[in-house]
Amino acid sequence: MESSSSSLLLHHSYLSYFNPPRFGKPSLSYPSMQKFRNRKPTRICTNKMYVPGFGEASPEAKAAKHLHDFFTYVAVRIVSAQLESYNPEAYMELREFLDTNSVSDGDKFCAVLMRRSSRHMNLALRILEVRSAYCKNDFEWDNLQRLSFKNVDRSNTKLMREYVLETSHVETDPDK
Repeated sequence: MESSSSSLLLHHSYLSYFNPPRFGKPSLSYPSMQKFRNRKPTRICTNKMYVPGFGEASPEAKAAKHLHDFFTYVAVRIVSAQLESYNPEAYMELREFLDTNSVSDGDKFCAVLMRRSSRHMNLALRILEVRSAYCKNDFEWDNLQRLSFKNVDRSNTKLMREYVLETSHVETDPDK
């Protein structure tokens, strides 16, 4: 039998890491953990810009929320146009509801519409259906990106040109 001074014996294969001896004493702690304790948190380095001030949401998440509300607006316009031609009574109900309720928050708009009456519930379900179909099938995502790039470039060029003309005091010939 072994002596009672060693209550637990582990085979070296059970230990994931042996430290090199320090001051003549072997250590069984994890040296990498000591490194992490002293290390300050760092940002993950990527090739993308860091955008401060957005809290939990990224700029893309905020843009997605605005697009979500915009898709509700588009769906309301589509459903309204459809109703105008084949169900004037439902069209008038939707128009009256629009007069008193804003579409700026799409989900809130649909939630309130659903709870108004059973007829309004059907209108809300149609708007939700159209919103989803438009977003998934009809919205031109590539065109959005192309137009966004074009608008930013055009606006930047215009602003820089105006600034240069304003600060350089160069006379421009309107005939050219």
